Formats: sequence, structure tokens, C-alpha cells
Amino acid sequence: MKIRSVEFLGSVVDATAQIPSPDLPHVAFAGRSNVGKSSLINTLLRRTKRKVARISGTPGKTRELNFYRVNDQFVLVDLPGFGFARVPDSVREGWKRLVEGFLARPDGPRAVVHLVDVRREPMPDDLRMLEYLAELGLPTLVAFTKVDKLSRSERSRMIPDLTRGLSLSEDQVIPFSSKTGEGRDLLAGALLALIDEE
Repeated sequence: MKIRSVEFLGSVVDATAQIPSPDLPHVAFAGRSNVGKSSLINTLLRRTKRKVARISGTPGKTRELNFYRVNDQFVLVDLPGFGFARVPDSVREGWKRLVEGFLARPDGPRAVVHLVDVRREPMPDDLRMLEYLAELGLPTLVAFTKVDKLSRSERSRMIPDLTRGLSLSEDQVIPFSSKTGEGRDLLAGALLALIDEE
């Protein structure tokens, strides 16, 4: 996928609000805080110098749904992270309602990319999210981030273990590194295939 244009369409903090560019297919990106979601989005969109998604040393920086129109072809939706953000439970519950409400909308995303740090045990929130997406029947790709931090032997062991532990099929999983660019083209191709499906 060649990136010709990326336009920020705005943010939404209410799951029932009008979503930007409803005429285009939407693809949501989800994952726990500090999983490397902003880095993956910037790598996918080839915006490593002029960044699109904000990268922060403070987990939980994204607190709304952020919409980006890509190539006038689809809308990328950056969802709030979950897990490590140091916020009150009431705020965390608000994020949960926002994300789940958006995902369940009839005009919600066509597909979801869920990110998991390949070096970490999946959190209960990861499992709940994947179960929720399965209940909704939303096509889901899982990007295993930070694979550049694994040795060859760790990689050959940890990726299959994580795939089985999350009850995923191999064709759902994409090893990804924002540092080396591994998985970028594979993820881009898989997304185009999903949004082209009726």
C-alpha cells in the first residue's frame, strides 16, 4: 500500500456521536497502553518523521477515538489504550464504554487490528477484547509488536505459544516491528483485503 495522503478528521469522545467519513470503511486499532500502537500506526502510514499518532512515554495518552482518512480509501481509528494507564476507575470505565460502544455500532469499523506485545503475557483485557470482537463477528488481525527485541530462538518459541494462548489462527497473526519495519507490508496488504470485502 502506497500512502499518498493522510488527513486527521478529528476526535470523538461519545460512542453515539456522528463518526467522520461514514461513507468509507473504518479500521480500528486497539491494544493495551505501552504496546507500541502509535509507533505501529506511524510505521504503517510511513510517517516515521512527521508523525501522525502521538507517541508518549506516559501510557494512556490517547483518551478519545482519533480518526484519520488514508488515501481517501479508508479511515484509520486510533482507540484509547487500556491496562497500565494511571487513571481513576471511573475514567477507565468511560474509555471501556466509548470503545465497546464504537465497536458495536452498525456503522462501526469494518475490521480491527489488535496489538499484543510479543514479550508479555496477554492481559485479561486482551482476552476480553478478543472475545468481544469474536462476539461481534468483527474480522480481527493481531499484530505481535516489538518482535525485533526477540532472539531467533525466543521468536520460534514465543510466537507460536502466544498464538495458541490467544486461540488465534496463524493467518490472523502478523509479527511486527516499528524499528525494522517487519510486518508493515503484510499488515497493509491484509488491511486492504479486509476493507475490499463486502
